[in-house]
Amino acid sequence: MKNNIKNKLSKGFLILMGAAFLSSCTDDFLKPDPLSFYEPETTFTTESGLKSVLAMCDRHLRLYWTNYEANNIRVPIGTEYLFSDVAIYGKTDNVGGAYGTWATRLTPTSGIANGDDNQIKYFWDQHYSGIKYANTILSYIDAVEGLGEEKKNEYKGRAYFHRAYRYLALVFQFGDVPLVTKILEGPKRNYKSTKKEAILEMITQDMEKAVEWVPEQAQTEYIGMVNKGACRQLLIKCYLATGRFAEAEAQADILINQSGYSLMQETFGTFNDGGEPETWKITDNVIWDLHRPENKLIAANKEVIMGMPNNTADSHTDFLTMRIFGPMWSDNGYLLSPDGKAGAVNYARNHANYDKSLDFLRAFGRGIATVSGATDFQQHGMWVVNGVEDTQDLRHNHEVGNWVRMEDLKYNNPESEYYGKNLQLYDDQGKILCTNLIRDWFDFPHYKIFLDDATAEANQGANQFNGATTGSNANWYLYRLAETYLLRAEAKLYQGKDATSDVNEVRRRAKCSQFYTSVNIGDIANERARELYLEEWRAMELKRISYCLALSGKPDEWGNTYSKDNWDKQAGTDATGGSYWYQRLTRYSVYNQNPDGITSGPNTLYFTLDKRNVYWPIPNDAITANNKAQLAQNYGYDGYDANIQMWDNWEDAVADEDITCLLYTSDAADERS
Repeated sequence: MKNNIKNKLSKGFLILMGAAFLSSCTDDFLKPDPLSFYEPETTFTTESGLKSVLAMCDRHLRLYWTNYEANNIRVPIGTEYLFSDVAIYGKTDNVGGAYGTWATRLTPTSGIANGDDNQIKYFWDQHYSGIKYANTILSYIDAVEGLGEEKKNEYKGRAYFHRAYRYLALVFQFGDVPLVTKILEGPKRNYKSTKKEAILEMITQDMEKAVEWVPEQAQTEYIGMVNKGACRQLLIKCYLATGRFAEAEAQADILINQSGYSLMQETFGTFNDGGEPETWKITDNVIWDLHRPENKLIAANKEVIMGMPNNTADSHTDFLTMRIFGPMWSDNGYLLSPDGKAGAVNYARNHANYDKSLDFLRAFGRGIATVSGATDFQQHGMWVVNGVEDTQDLRHNHEVGNWVRMEDLKYNNPESEYYGKNLQLYDDQGKILCTNLIRDWFDFPHYKIFLDDATAEANQGANQFNGATTGSNANWYLYRLAETYLLRAEAKLYQGKDATSDVNEVRRRAKCSQFYTSVNIGDIANERARELYLEEWRAMELKRISYCLALSGKPDEWGNTYSKDNWDKQAGTDATGGSYWYQRLTRYSVYNQNPDGITSGPNTLYFTLDKRNVYWPIPNDAITANNKAQLAQNYGYDGYDANIQMWDNWEDAVADEDITCLLYTSDAADERS
């Protein structure tokens, strides 16, 4: 059995670096980093020191999914879904809640400070933190004695992966951003933004090297370490984002046909009964097994390309999926039985009213729907193929237990005459029995959000089953082969080729009843939504696809075409124009409409979206801390100036960093003399 990432983590190894302004305000930058007392000349000139940095890079990947900053009602990955076509902010009953009013809420100075409804600032900080770790390896690797060229290249290739992963996210979340590739001996406050096209070109070149240098998973030291397959998957995305569609297809061919991976077709691994089988029976099936944490990283799983271990006490981060992504079905008085009683109550096992056959708490968790799936598209529309809502699709199938419909739950309040009967949304006279349709009543993919809650399971008095708490297994996928098929489908589509077979291959594994006879970009994006929920960075990928459509000139499912010159430089909330991302969110979700189900708060338009929101604003504290030059703000936000100078090629941006390095070296020499 290979070691886990946790075994490679060592004590502190960071120093104050020139990029620090990018993740903190000026005052914070001046505060000493407690890890800075480790001398880099000692720590980073040994292989063990660099292993520690690399392990930190690997570990930090999972924080994009699991970090909750002492607030267990949000996780970063939720933000990617709130800015997508498959989810909305669910806490609409909060007094003063913003309800996803992105059109007015998002500014460079407010609305992005890691509240319940988004963690935009977290992404900015975490991206540059990961880049800092990767740059540490690249800056010091050549000084490590005793390493051959091949081994050094392995380290470089993995560092390139981590840096490229963050920059690919940055350019589609934030647009044109500072390019940081060096570890400096002091603060650099004269960065200029680098155009996204130049950054994409650099990381594509880096990933070409990484694919050559990094070994396959079988030759890696521990599970969760960057491997050749992961590098190839990222290179495919880089090729797509630079318009090199034929090369993206060729790399996908290698990953699918020549790398030892295959889609899992039958049940495998350990069967998990789903918490309480007397309440909710799971019929063992390949989709259920594929998404059990205990099966994600085992050798029998031929589909996983790279996973993120999160299953031991000393490397575990809570991932409260059932709490954050599940409906708030219990104990709030919003779901009533037809006789007016509280319909569903989250009874603990030691409560007098506990009934094992009605233990929906352990079966589904006690959700609060910070992230809600209460849109018609997520519930029904995206599952329609050939005009048929495919409920045979294992990812949307409630008969095997993978998908849960609200009416599958039963009233468990013994005070109600409806005890033991299925939940109803309306009574016999047509009166609605739910007062918050957004937070309390939506169907959900049980196979994705169910995680055993070890802490609650050990406590007979627990009535808050939330997900993977301490001691639980929350292993997660970074990349798996199903996505590769859909990336290849994209690459084919942009070249004018038939992409149908790749999409149908993913559907065939899901035992669907409906298959495509032809596909457009909407069909591929929909299949990504069905297959990769809570795996892909949904908003970022839709923006990448938006850019790829503009590069290719191909139309979307409505016949719209986009220009690479202005797809991301439009503003307004009207229905025409904007990016493909904007079109999907305003057509498929509730944005710029008045959704049903909000019963509190002012009577205004909620869930508003502006075309400019395709990019998040550059945080103002990053701009003000860089006080020797001007960073570019994104189009439509306060501070935008089309005349601000930016690097239009990555070589010049790197050369500017080199000059700063020389100045620091010269200053240090003068001080010594």
